[in-house]
Amino acid sequence: QVQLVESGGGLVQAGGSLRLSCAASGSIFSINAMGWYRQAPGKQRELVATITSGGRTNYADSVKGRFPISRDNDKNTVYLQMNSLKPEDTAVYYCNALTRALHNYWGQGTQVTVSS
Repeated sequence: QVQLVESGGGLVQAGGSLRLSCAASGSIFSINAMGWYRQAPGKQRELVATITSGGRTNYADSVKGRFPISRDNDKNTVYLQMNSLKPEDTAVYYCNALTRALHNYWGQGTQVTVSS
């Protein structure tokens, strides 16, 4: 089992920045990749960014160049630095961990609201 605890959401004006953190605990040795997904009201959950244990990253086109993802393996924590935020980035952001056995684990979600 993997437990994920997110922090860092909030309310920010358009053009501002926020940093999300996700700390993993439990069977962390089984984690292959971690990442962030988001879900806006009335929409499906979508990928934002992922990073593997080896540091390989993947981004949604909508956030490329604005939301760098990073990982501190010593702290078992993944970060999402969100810059140049837009109102359309408003959503609940969920941390995800994918194990080598292809099990998905999710955090509780953190609200990000960007005002225009």
